[in-house]
Order: sequence, then C-alpha cells, then structure tokens
Amino acid sequence: MEFALILGVIAVIFISQTFKIVPQQNAWVVERLGKYDRTLTPGLKFVVPFIEKVAYKHSLKEVPLDVPSQVCITRDNTQLQVDGIIYFQVTDPMRASYGSSNYLIAITQLAQTLLRSVIGKMELDKTFEERDTINASVVSALDEAAANWGVKVLRYEIKDLTPPAEILRSMQAQITAEREKRALIAASEGRKQEQINIATGEREAYIARSEGQRQAEINNAQGQAAAITAVADATAGAITKIAEAIRSPGGEQAVQLKVAEKAVDAYAQLAQKNNTMIVPGNMSEVSALIATAMTLLKSKPPGGS
Repeated sequence: MEFALILGVIAVIFISQTFKIVPQQNAWVVERLGKYDRTLTPGLKFVVPFIEKVAYKHSLKEVPLDVPSQVCITRDNTQLQVDGIIYFQVTDPMRASYGSSNYLIAITQLAQTLLRSVIGKMELDKTFEERDTINASVVSALDEAAANWGVKVLRYEIKDLTPPAEILRSMQAQITAEREKRALIAASEGRKQEQINIATGEREAYIARSEGQRQAEINNAQGQAAAITAVADATAGAITKIAEAIRSPGGEQAVQLKVAEKAVDAYAQLAQKNNTMIVPGNMSEVSALIATAMTLLKSKPPGGS
C-alpha cells in the first residue's frame, strides 16, 4: 500500500515535470543538463524530467520601466532634476536570458547615463523646448545597446524636468515680463487701430460731405442756369411779341404813347424827390425824346436783347 502511494507521488511529480502549459505572450527557456536547448512557445509543451528544466520565463508584452530621478548638468552649468520612463519588449528570450545578468538594471543604468550625456550638450532653455529630441536620442542609443540583451526599446518619455528654485523664480519672472510685454504691445496695437479707424472714418465723412456739397453746388448752378435760360427765353419771347406788335398797324403810335407815359412818370418822380419843380424848358424836348426812343426801337432787330 505504501509502495503504491510512493509510486503515485512519483507519477504526479513526473507528469508535472513533463507537461508544461506556456501562457499566451510568454516564452520559456529550456536548458538540458545546464545548457540552452530550446524556447517554449505558448501552448502545451513536453519537457524531459530531471534532464531538462525551464530555466527562464519571459513575458513578451510591452513593459514600462521607471527610470529613477537624477541630477543632470546642462551645457550652461545648471543643475536639472530629471526622471523618465522606458517602454521595452523582450524580442529574443534566449538573449534576454544569457545576454545580461539583469537586463532591467542594465537598461535603467544605461538610460540614466545617456540622459546625462544628451542634456549635457544642451542649454537649460533648450531642454524644455526639445523634449522630443532628447527622447529620440535616448531611445536610439538604448535600442542599439539593448539588442545584445534580446530587448527592443520602444520609446522613452521624460516625466519631469525640475530646475533649482532660483532658476524657477527667474523663469517665472521672465514669463511674467513677456506676458506684460505682449499685453502692452496688444494694447498699443489696439490704440493704433483705433486711431486708424477714427482717421479713416473722418476722411470718409469729409469726402462724403464734400461730395454732397459739390453735388449741391452742381444742382444749384444747374438751377440758376435753367432759371437764366427761362428768363432769357421769356424775355426773348416778350421782345419778339413787342416787335411783332410794333410792326402791326397802330403799333408805333402805341409805343410813342408808352414812351411819353414813361417820360411823364420820370418827371413826376423827380418832382416828388425834390423841393423844386422841374419841367422841361422846351416842350419840344419831349417830342425829341420820344422820336429818339422810336429810332432805337426801329434800329434793333426783332427778337434781339
């Protein structure tokens, strides 16, 4: 009974040592008699007990690895506290098992060394502006070295860049000054645009007023010209009618009578404006005046002004 129990225990151990189930996204390294033999891929695998053993188990997933914070010196001799994170993946389980005693420590130490070297070539202001350049430089150098460890470095990201407190205060003062400068420039640009808008408005208003005044003057001149033309036409028509009336029978006698009336009216006006009564010394002068007026009327062509 005891022998059967012992055999059962041995059988269980044998089976557990013989059959291995490798999970997905994992790789197990098998050694035979202490020497690398093969790599087990996911699934049910067979291992010879006591002769073969699973020496290393690796995850093939992407792994984030925190890089401890460290002090770096920039090109302008400024201390900078830097920490980051590495993302890597095991691509060759055999190299990852035998290429380095501990590839995690190797990657971390190499990342810190490379970061100090890259930042040491830059000035402080550039380190804040060129994070992508720093990350790319570290990844490129890390990936080249990690190839011997069976590891692929996918990317490196800087988490924090912390300068000393004095530098932070001076940077904050500089940022405040730059913001104030931009605010003053924006305000001056606003005032400038305001003055331009006012001047443009005044110019356009002056042009509009001058155009209105010009149009008014043109309209006034056209009105006066039309009035003058109408008066001239009316005068010419009246003169023409007078000339036609004069040429008609009895016209000259009517004109003589009208001239005589005007002469009498003129003498009457002189008599009203003076204390002395003015009368013609010779009544024949009135006849001469009328004769002269009639001669002038006859000498003017009909319709003349």
